[in-house]
Amino acid sequence: MKKVRKNLTIYDSTLRDGAQTRGLAFGLNDKIRIAEILDNLKVDYIEAGWPGANPTDDEFFKKIPKMSNSKIVAFGMTRKYGKNCHNDPGLNAVLNSGVSTACIVGKAWDFHVKKALGVSNKINLDMIGDSIYYSSKRMDEIIFDAEHFFDGYKSNPKYTLKVIQIAYQAGAKYIVLCDTNGGTLPFELKNIISDVQNFVPSENIGVHFHNDSDLATANSLEAIRLGVGQVQGTFNGLGERCGNVNLVNVIANICLKMGIKIEIRKNLKQLTNSSKMIDEILNRTPSRNLPFVGSAAFAHKGGLHISAVEKDPKSYEHIDPKLVGNERTLVVSNQSGKSNIISQLKSLKIKFNKDSKDLTNFVKLAKHQEYLGFAYDGAEASFELLALRKFKKLKEFYVLNSFKVSDEKRISSNGVYLTLSEARIKLTVKNKKFYSAAEGNGPIHALDNALRQALTKSYPKIKKLNLLDYKVRILTPREGTDAQVRVRIESTNGIFKWSTIGVSKNVIDASFLALNDSFTYHLLKTS
Repeated sequence: MKKVRKNLTIYDSTLRDGAQTRGLAFGLNDKIRIAEILDNLKVDYIEAGWPGANPTDDEFFKKIPKMSNSKIVAFGMTRKYGKNCHNDPGLNAVLNSGVSTACIVGKAWDFHVKKALGVSNKINLDMIGDSIYYSSKRMDEIIFDAEHFFDGYKSNPKYTLKVIQIAYQAGAKYIVLCDTNGGTLPFELKNIISDVQNFVPSENIGVHFHNDSDLATANSLEAIRLGVGQVQGTFNGLGERCGNVNLVNVIANICLKMGIKIEIRKNLKQLTNSSKMIDEILNRTPSRNLPFVGSAAFAHKGGLHISAVEKDPKSYEHIDPKLVGNERTLVVSNQSGKSNIISQLKSLKIKFNKDSKDLTNFVKLAKHQEYLGFAYDGAEASFELLALRKFKKLKEFYVLNSFKVSDEKRISSNGVYLTLSEARIKLTVKNKKFYSAAEGNGPIHALDNALRQALTKSYPKIKKLNLLDYKVRILTPREGTDAQVRVRIESTNGIFKWSTIGVSKNVIDASFLALNDSFTYHLLKTS
């Protein structure tokens, strides 16, 4: 019988903590799209950023997407020394962010109080108490992140426990014990959390573990076993240094191993796709070896092993991969991946015969495309068009005859370098030939403009198509400038959004393939 824990909440900080990942930069559209994915999964809290800290976060809070299941959280810090809550611009930027939940971080380690803040322990307590009390009167929920809690407890437990006691009494709903440098070991948790429970009820205690000791998942699960009410982390373990706890692992273990019912369990089959989509949005190569959701998580190789897995998969796999939306892969079998493709075809309501050559050939085609770099997890529109072209003999809205793109850089009369891009395109539309030439601020912009000009007369609805995002990823970096590249384009027609991809050794060609799919998909859905 499942153990019901309605008071156990999942708090995702991918959009803030995850943005601290080395080499990663979140754009506004990235944050919006990821927030929508997390909301669809029914994550309880989504920490969206730090209002006032940077233009991207400020813009996000001005354009917060509508949430159906999740609470958007604004992150910030306690008032600064020498300021009161009313005139501290940082604190008030959080409170005026337009959301009803805020996470306020404060120092819980006396070493940092002295060295980082340069104030007395008493002043730090006042700053925390004032800030939480002031904030709790202006927002529905306040969460207090006790920074470096575990280091503080080991150094001066009396003071660190006083910090969380002050924050809780001042009105914080959750007191989050942060393992900020990732150095805590699982066997240390029982005594520490037991001490905390003397001051804060279990359901109001949260934990946030970093993965510097490769123990973030183990620590999180042990804290849950000890009764805490909230777990914070990021998807795919994003974050500075070694990252935060990977919420994918926590969620899967909670639901499938610990027998705890949480709201997100209803969408557990979306975990794999959500993990891959978040990586794709951020232009990252998904790790094959991620537990539960990696492409190698249920991959089996070797003759005797393969035979045994086919006869009794349960003896070689700790869970059924379908439970988290993943699939078993038999490396030596040409059938690997077939079940996932069949599932996608069914979801698109595309009819096919399981025993037909058409299906076999399509599986081979899809797998060959993936081998080339066509990652359809983050570009479902391109996959749907690939399937429609195979099974329904999709009638194309236009046919490309040729295109030519040129770039010019020249110095102006006042000594400033100017760049100009021009695209020329020839199409056949409804048995008529069309020619168009257009300029743009770059080759892709020019190509997009030329394509629109050639199609608008025949298809006026093209005017409603807008491109939201454009990303390029080098797939074969060792080949240098001769590398294979993948272009991903996100588009909208004002009603819904979709993504398409193109792959080529020529970035302009890859861009056209993605543009072509985007235009075709728009026309298909609006015809």
